[in-house]
Amino acid sequence: MQNVDTMIHVNELLNPQQRTQLESLIREIQGVIAVRFNKPHLLLVAYDRQCTHSSQLLTVVKNQGYQAQLVSI
Repeated sequence: MQNVDTMIHVNELLNPQQRTQLESLIREIQGVIAVRFNKPHLLLVAYDRQCTHSSQLLTVVKNQGYQAQLVSI
């Protein structure tokens, strides 16, 4: 297991329901350990990089119609 963290900046200001829905979608990805918004625009994800990649996490966000990008941490 190779646990890493990544942060995704979501450009739109999401309401609580949208944030919860996005967190749930990310949690469904194999290898995701934890996910939460630590600020309104910043989604922090801990995952096993042997199972998934940050680009896959970002794709899930973008597939919901949001503008987003990875942030180095």
